[in-house]
Amino acid sequence: MTAPQERPRWTDIFIERPVVAAVFCIALLLVGIRSAINLPVISFPVIESSSIAISTAYPGASAETVQGFVTEPIERVASSVPGLDYVESVTTAGVSTVTLWLRLNQDTTKVLAELSTRLSQIRFELPEGTEDPLIEISRADTPYASFYLGVQVPPTRTYAEVSDIIQRAILPRLSALPNVQRAVNYGLPQAMRIWLDPWRMAALGVDTNDIQLTLRRNNVIGTFGQAESGSQRINLQTDSEAKSPEDFANMLIRQERGMEIRLGDIATVEVGTMEVSRMARSNQDRVVFIPVYPEPGTSEIAVGDLLYEAVDDLNRTLPPDLQLSIPFDNSRYMRDAVSEIFLTLGETVLLVGLVVVALMGSVRSAFVPLLTIPISILGTAAAMSAMGFSLNLLTILAVVLSVGLVVDDAIVVVENVARHLREGMSRRDAALASSRRLLSPIIAMTITLGVVYAPIGFLSGLSGVLFREFAFTLAVAVLISGFVALTLSPIMSAWVCPDSGHETRITR
Repeated sequence: MTAPQERPRWTDIFIERPVVAAVFCIALLLVGIRSAINLPVISFPVIESSSIAISTAYPGASAETVQGFVTEPIERVASSVPGLDYVESVTTAGVSTVTLWLRLNQDTTKVLAELSTRLSQIRFELPEGTEDPLIEISRADTPYASFYLGVQVPPTRTYAEVSDIIQRAILPRLSALPNVQRAVNYGLPQAMRIWLDPWRMAALGVDTNDIQLTLRRNNVIGTFGQAESGSQRINLQTDSEAKSPEDFANMLIRQERGMEIRLGDIATVEVGTMEVSRMARSNQDRVVFIPVYPEPGTSEIAVGDLLYEAVDDLNRTLPPDLQLSIPFDNSRYMRDAVSEIFLTLGETVLLVGLVVVALMGSVRSAFVPLLTIPISILGTAAAMSAMGFSLNLLTILAVVLSVGLVVDDAIVVVENVARHLREGMSRRDAALASSRRLLSPIIAMTITLGVVYAPIGFLSGLSGVLFREFAFTLAVAVLISGFVALTLSPIMSAWVCPDSGHETRITR
């Protein structure tokens, strides 16, 4: 029996030249494997909230004057900059502050460039004596760090000593790690403590303003000129920075009636620490914590692996009584969650496979829709990498949900090819007839499923940012499965389906 005379379709090339379909799918598999390995693994999609503050000083002006002549013109041009969520302002005597809140994940570089251009256009409108606007970008970091390293404070050392070792020996190494945004020393840095004696101050007529002026006057580093000699030019610098308690104690407050009043006469100066604003303990032991913040969108698991290597290296160089550890590691929870979801993915594939085999009654026929699963999943990984997505809980959930959807088209193709084989067609004619007849239905099915999920990715606000990767991942998986069903599945079905569309005892 010959195939019915139907109009040739673009899918015929994959039947006439099956190597083309095989090469397409193999390339998709290879690119997908490479992309899946390189995808960053994080808990949830990246959500960046940024703001730009414009501070403008108008010395001597009242709040009403600043509001009318400075704040309102800046608000007028700033509010028209693309990419803003809303604008707010605060005006006080002599100072105007306009804050621009950007949309989630908005490119701050483009907004800043546009804002700078518009501010320069209204600079002449601002009153004479107004200082140039100061622009500051603030990015809302995660309120908690992904990793907390700790150094136990032994009884023989102070917080200041341990903090100093962390600042000099540990932080530079941690900050230099790839994909680490910053590492913070939560210790108590050394400081010069000046304990004032109010009775001595009252007796000598010294107040706190005198002490502040003395510290400011005697603790200066700067350049005050140059000295030239022939072809040489030497910069002259002054360095009156006090470095020891004795230097501070010898600072001259004032001299009157032949008597010198120095800081040491009215205060006790000693090396101590900054004011204690936090105290950390781990297992009842004093600890200095070092929170580590990865770059947004980078893999916490990869950063965690680098941190563990760095901790091992640093422990070999630290003093014997100090030990660096990682009491809190958020990547552990991410590893467990990813492992659990991948286990669920494996169980889903197994259950879908069993259902397909049971309903189709042939292991050979079930091989075609089951082959669609890895091709669709790895092809989706390639698309995720191209779109800048990450491997997070939501995208993995989308992959799990797609397993039951990607086999539909292939099942329809296999059943149609088997029917044509039972009618006496050759394998090539059965594949051609099925691909031509099912082209429009499969495209309609694929687009229908895709458009159900894709609009979720176009939601605005936090919901859109959070579910965009989930929706597009699911839609892409369905689209790739439709492509595989139109290209590889017909010829594969013709190859693997039993003779006459039925499976004999021998082939079984």
